[in-house]
Amino acid sequence: MAFTRLCSLADVKEPGALRVELSDVGIAGDREAIAVVRFEGEVFAIEDVCSHAEVALSEGDVEEFKGAPTIECWLHGSCFDLTSGRPTNLPATEPVPVYPVRVDGDDVFVDVDTPIGN
Repeated sequence: MAFTRLCSLADVKEPGALRVELSDVGIAGDREAIAVVRFEGEVFAIEDVCSHAEVALSEGDVEEFKGAPTIECWLHGSCFDLTSGRPTNLPATEPVPVYPVRVDGDDVFVDVDTPIGN
């Protein structure tokens, strides 16, 4: 696992999400951006694109939905479980990759090369 610093913990609202452009932190690859999400004291990382409509998830609400911490796609209302990336409701049916997170002091590190299994 190769953890990379994506942002400061103070940069992410509680609850809320911050879009981090991977090119801005020196990461090249297939993914464009990661949403770093805070909810009830925990930090999550999810690919910042809805699998249904290809819009930024970081612009949606972060809340509990059916017992799971989720982020909601602002366009059509699909919610994605922040621990697994699986959609919790329609219209989305495909999961979104989630990534391991480590917080060290005020720094948020994410391993963007090792998605957690969907």
